[in-house]
Amino acid sequence: MTEEIEKNQLENETVGIEEPDKPILSVQNLTYYYPRNKLALEDVSLDIYPGEKVAVVGPNGAGKTTLFLHMNSTIKSKGHIFIDGKDISDMNASNRVKEVGIMFADPDNQLFMPTVFDDIAFGPLNLGLSKEEVEKRVEEAMEMTGVTDLRNRVPHHLSLGQKKKVVLASIISMKPRILILDEPTANLDPKSKRDVADIVNKLNDDGMTILISTHDVNLLSEMADKIYVLNKRIIETGTPREIFSNVEVLEENNLEASDIFKLFQLLSSIGFDCEELPLSFDEAVDEILRQMEESGGHIHLHKHDHNHEDMIKLKEKFQYRIQRIED
Repeated sequence: MTEEIEKNQLENETVGIEEPDKPILSVQNLTYYYPRNKLALEDVSLDIYPGEKVAVVGPNGAGKTTLFLHMNSTIKSKGHIFIDGKDISDMNASNRVKEVGIMFADPDNQLFMPTVFDDIAFGPLNLGLSKEEVEKRVEEAMEMTGVTDLRNRVPHHLSLGQKKKVVLASIISMKPRILILDEPTANLDPKSKRDVADIVNKLNDDGMTILISTHDVNLLSEMADKIYVLNKRIIETGTPREIFSNVEVLEENNLEASDIFKLFQLLSSIGFDCEELPLSFDEAVDEILRQMEESGGHIHLHKHDHNHEDMIKLKEKFQYRIQRIED
């Protein structure tokens, strides 16, 4: 009897123990060469967990798009990619698209039907869903991305921002668990950038796992909680603040911190003291208001010879980095 009681107690204790989260997407030891034996990716490994917002950043030619092409088996090479522990090379195409949706930088490569509605409906129709379910998914996707009024338009007659929203809607209609976006805000006007960022964040709030590549550092902190720096291999991993604070990593990989972050680096050299430098406009406003409340409505900055020199050095450093990136 005593043994049985002890066994039941052990079972009850075990039930309460939660296993650590397992990656929803795992890349292991991925290596790929372009023609003529040109290295594109070298032993790349990364883990992405359910519900994360992750960004892959790096200079042009770092291998970001090549990495993403592996994630739907467009490219296959040495190494493995797992979704929930299943190797994608063992999954058929219909199962892969249910798990992973990818939006590439050029939306014209993913739009080919006569109307916006038809483009968004194409994926669900090929899943064999009923007409009613397809129409429901299309309507929901159009509403989420704000393209309902474009339903009968010819996709190739739309603006770049509208095309990207239509591609997003076509992916959303498939209801993948993982959304991968290659340069989603590239070449967009400010409003369109904000619209795309808001859509992506809403999808993440609803439980979708997000993986993006981007050069738009001013939106990076809003669109990612974790960053992988890629330059043919994984160079560094961290939060946006950790990566932006790592001067060596930024300089060696032709990367930039956000404008807000750089501004507050300058302000800190003349007396604006904050524990963590803001990454975004919203964080900057919060920090300024906090300091004003603590100091009776004032912010005190101090100019001395030494901090003036510090500001000049920071300015020159920022300009040097920009010149390197442009070159």
